Amino acid sequence: MANEAVVDVGRGIELCYDQAGDTSDPPVILIAGLGRQLHSWPDEFVAKLVGRGYHLTRFDNRDAGRSTHMKYRPPNPVAMFRGGDPRQQYHLGDMARDTVGLMDALGYPDAHLVGVSMGGMIAQTVAAHHPGRVRTLTSIMSTTGARRLGRPALSTWRRMLMSKPPRTRAEEMDRAANIFSHIGSHGFPFDEQAVRAYAGTAFDRDPSPAGIARQLAGIFASGDRTAELAEIDVPTLVIHGDRDRMVHPTGGAATARAIPGARLETIVGLGHDLPVGAWDRLVDLIAEHFTRAGFAAPRGAALTPIEREENV
Repeated sequence: MANEAVVDVGRGIELCYDQAGDTSDPPVILIAGLGRQLHSWPDEFVAKLVGRGYHLTRFDNRDAGRSTHMKYRPPNPVAMFRGGDPRQQYHLGDMARDTVGLMDALGYPDAHLVGVSMGGMIAQTVAAHHPGRVRTLTSIMSTTGARRLGRPALSTWRRMLMSKPPRTRAEEMDRAANIFSHIGSHGFPFDEQAVRAYAGTAFDRDPSPAGIARQLAGIFASGDRTAELAEIDVPTLVIHGDRDRMVHPTGGAATARAIPGARLETIVGLGHDLPVGAWDRLVDLIAEHFTRAGFAAPRGAALTPIEREENV
C-alpha cells in the first residue's frame, strides 16, 4: 500500500489516509467501522478491488488511528447510550462532513462510497446530506438507527461492556480475539492470527480506547435516520450476513427498505467482519454494483464477467 498521509478536512479535523491503484481509475472510498482503523480493510482485499480497475482510498475516521482525536472526556456508558453531551458530542453528520472534506482535499467531485458497520452509516449520511457527491453507495453490515432493528445481541453487549480497556499491546490482541471469535463470521474459518495482527498494529497506531465511546455516542446522538435515508437518490447496494451478532440482519433489511431502489444481498455465514473466505463474493458484488449503475471500470482486463459482457 502507498504511504500514509494526513490532510486537513476542515473544522479542526485532520484525517489520515492511504491510497492504492492507478489515479486515473474511478475513485472508491472505503469507510471503516466503529473504533476501526484504515487497515481494517485488509491490503489483500483492497488489492482485489484495485485489480478490477478502481483507485482506492481508505482512512481513519476522527477519533481513530492517526486522525484527529477529540479532547473532551468520553461519556460513561449511560451517557453514551443517550448520545453523549450535546454541547460537545459530534454525530454522524459531522463524520459525513469529514468524509466530504477528504474528497475535497483529494480533488474528487464525487466517488463510490463503500462503508462497513458505522462506516456504512457514514456513507449513508453522505449520500443523504450531500447530493451529487456520491456515485454509488454500498452499505455493508450496517443499519438505520431505528429502535429495535439492527441491534447487537445481548451476548455481544455483555462482552463489549465487560471488556476492560487494554493497557498493553498484548491485552489489546487478547481482547480483539475474544470479541471477534464471538461477532465474527461463524460460517467461515476464524483467522485468529489475522485478528491479533490487526489489533497489534491498531494499538501501535492508536493505543487510546477513548475514541470508541465518543464514536458510539455519535451514533446514538444521530437517532433514527430512516426518514433521511428515503431522500437518497443514488444506486445503493446493501450487503449483510445472516450470522451478524453485532448488527442484527434486521438492520440491513431496514436499510434496503428505507433507501429507494436499494438492493439487498445476504451472504450466508457472514458475521461482523471481513473473512478471507468472503472476499471474492464481496468484491464481485461491489464491482458488479458499480457496473449495474453505469460506472464500469474502463480497464477491460480487470472487469468481472458481467462487466465484460456489458462492455462488449
